Amino acid sequence: MTAQKKLDKIGLAMVGCGTIGRIRANIARQYPGVEWLGLCDIKEDLGRQLAKDTNADFFTTDVRELLDRPEVNAVMILTEESQHTEPTLLAVERGHKLFIEKPLATDAHESEQILNAITESGIDACVGYTQRFRRRFLTIKERLTNGQIGDVHSVITRALMNRMVPIATISKTKARKNLTPMVVSGTHSLDMSMWLMEGKTPASVYARSNDKVLGSLGIKDSTFGVFTMDDGTIFSMNISWALPTVWPGSVYGLEIGIVGTKGVIDVEDTHRDLVLATEEPLPAGYTTQNYQPPMERHVDFLTSYPPGDIWNNQLWGPMKEETISWFTRIMMGIETPHASAADGHRNLLLTMAMDRSAELGKEIELPMSPGDFRDH
Repeated sequence: MTAQKKLDKIGLAMVGCGTIGRIRANIARQYPGVEWLGLCDIKEDLGRQLAKDTNADFFTTDVRELLDRPEVNAVMILTEESQHTEPTLLAVERGHKLFIEKPLATDAHESEQILNAITESGIDACVGYTQRFRRRFLTIKERLTNGQIGDVHSVITRALMNRMVPIATISKTKARKNLTPMVVSGTHSLDMSMWLMEGKTPASVYARSNDKVLGSLGIKDSTFGVFTMDDGTIFSMNISWALPTVWPGSVYGLEIGIVGTKGVIDVEDTHRDLVLATEEPLPAGYTTQNYQPPMERHVDFLTSYPPGDIWNNQLWGPMKEETISWFTRIMMGIETPHASAADGHRNLLLTMAMDRSAELGKEIELPMSPGDFRDH
């Protein structure tokens, strides 16, 4: 995906001042090309604190007021998952460069609306799939592109996650219908697999889910599924985000096996190669406000927090790489590994198709359109 018209300087509007907004705002403040920084959040105390901490040039609780500022030419949508649509469409109307946290939306019709608006406007828009910026996956992508394992015919993924992720996610909204393991979190490993299998198109999917742990909160524990691609390639996609809060992985542990006609790539991304054990209580990993885990953690798989890790009060890792790469993209017009809006929409429909297959207990033919999800 190649960037378009370059910017001489960045006037950055950031919509959303939560955990990810704070990370990206701090990175933006350190990037010399960002000459103006404006923030917006409906929680005024949260937003004003971040504005103070980052020495932002402007803060408001009104997204229109921010996007209409004459300094703005680039926008990052960093709100919670179900609130991307309005600010994204407003940014598209104004012709700004766009970065949108995944998923593009949590509703299939809204996702299509966003994609159509972006496509019709011709603006440059990227979706935040941070793991594309980790060195190991960029290396794998290059080897696959060079044909070093031949034609890929089988892919297996397994993701295990601390249940703090769904607890934190649902605490932010009562609109929980599409807040499933696949739509919210499995989308990362699905995007990675589809990126690595670029050119292959899913033809059908069969999936199953269960909810013995998180069912009382209105969400699923685990979803397992198998995609069959149009060329016969099979892709197994499994995720559980119901592991106990004492699980040493702060967030994510991922395994991927990619089998080709001439070779194989085996990825262990579980972070078990760097283990901390201590008598001191450890943070609960992915936390949310006003929630105290039921027990202490004393073992941690270090580096398992997807955005990266802290040194000297600075975040280092894939989210920094991703953010700076986007700034460089829109200023220099270089090609980057970012997911496109079309990728984001495809990922949402595929994760929702897995959930639909699990709900119906049968294989589903693909592709599905947003209309296929109506009234469900």
